[in-house]
Amino acid sequence: MDYVNLGRTGLKVSRLCLGCMTYGSSKWRPWVLDEAESRPFYARALEAGINFFDTADMYSIGDSEVVTGKALKDLAGSGWRDGVVIATKLYHPMTERPNDRGLSRKHVMAAVDDSLRRLGTDYIDLYQIHRFDPHTPIEETLEALHDVVKAGKVRYLGASSMYAWQFMKMLSVSERNGWAKFVSMQPQYNLVYREEEREMLPLCLAEGVGVIPWSPLARGFLASDRRRPTGGENVRGETTRSQTDPFADHLYYTDADFAVKEALNQLAKAKGLSPMRIALAWVLSKPAVTAPIVGASKLHHLDDAIAALEIRLTEDEIKALEEPYQSKPVLDHT
Repeated sequence: MDYVNLGRTGLKVSRLCLGCMTYGSSKWRPWVLDEAESRPFYARALEAGINFFDTADMYSIGDSEVVTGKALKDLAGSGWRDGVVIATKLYHPMTERPNDRGLSRKHVMAAVDDSLRRLGTDYIDLYQIHRFDPHTPIEETLEALHDVVKAGKVRYLGASSMYAWQFMKMLSVSERNGWAKFVSMQPQYNLVYREEEREMLPLCLAEGVGVIPWSPLARGFLASDRRRPTGGENVRGETTRSQTDPFADHLYYTDADFAVKEALNQLAKAKGLSPMRIALAWVLSKPAVTAPIVGASKLHHLDDAIAALEIRLTEDEIKALEEPYQSKPVLDHT
């Protein structure tokens, strides 16, 4: 396993980050693995040298943080906390209460303590805002985040999907006030969603911000041998998640997406590798990308992701994968 700096920080993270949305409680989503089923995935990740784990307070309404914290404490060995990098997020509603959401100072202060309790740790390595909050002044959010860093509860700050102008404004306000700045950005980025190449990725390169993309395999769309439907065919695949994840319909499965998928299938066949490995190797080839966040509900998915680290695509192969892409509206920034 290779380790790289997260942006311009001195923090070393593995080139893959294990996404822990899949681990928590099946009561939240039918495709989520419960605690006992989740353990082998944390064990395999640690065995492979992955030290970077990403969750969020809203995943399984807190249970993902509980499962992640317990698994890492039990499996990472003595001195476990120094050996792992735990990332979590806040923003989305946790209850029906009006202040149990968003990025107000009240919620930031409460949410960080709740996440620490659930994770079973006294600090969070990377605390991320899950989305931009248009209802809270950014000065209020950024000062609160700075304060949790200075209180020792958080080591570094990160952000997730938003418009580049919003992110740049937040970086500028933090710099102007001498507050802790965001060191990472977690955008959606994969072969069938490349809109972040226009502004966000160049901004992150210029500002020295680490990029840890979510959905690098397009919620499984790129991971299988799936082809364009011809009538009556199951477009979504065979996993529980692919069959019960309506959000994927909002993001993917256009004709242009299937054209990209066909190019991916052709290259994978020519190289004798799985489409998943090729798709992930493409993300890893991008200079802005620090560590894609990979989710896995089957162990061989995780093994495939780890194997992708050894693949080096040629310029011609990258061109063949990218050529069918057609631009689309910006998705999931709210």
